[in-house]
Amino acid sequence: MHAMFAKKSLLALTFAGAALFAAAASAENLDFTLENKTGYPINEVYVSSAATNDWEEDVLGRDQLADADGVEIQFDRGSKGCNWDLKVTYEDGESAVWERLNLCEISSVTLRYDRNKGKTWAETK
Repeated sequence: MHAMFAKKSLLALTFAGAALFAAAASAENLDFTLENKTGYPINEVYVSSAATNDWEEDVLGRDQLADADGVEIQFDRGSKGCNWDLKVTYEDGESAVWERLNLCEISSVTLRYDRNKGKTWAETK
C-alpha cells in the first residue's frame, strides 16, 4: 500500500511540475509578428509593458516597415507580464496605440487602415 501511495504521489508531482513548466514557458514567450497592412509605411514601433507609462526605444530596428511587410518582435527571456501596449508612428508623424495586448496569447498582430473611414485597427492571432 505504501508503494501505491508513493507512485500516486510521484505521478501527481510529475503532472503538477509539467503544468507549472508549461505555464512558465508560455508566460515567457512574448514574441510576436507585426504585419503592416495599412497601405502606409511605419517609421517607428514601440512595445511597452502596460504597467508603465514609458514607451522606451523604437524596437523596429530599421528605417521603415513598408506596407505589406512584417517584422518579428522578440523579447528578452527575462521579460515578465502578459499585457503590453503597442504604438506605431507612420511616415507622416501620425501614430496609433493599442493597449493591453495579451502577448502570452498572441503570436501575430496585423495592422489595417480603412481610408474611407479614417480608422486604424489591429487583428490578433
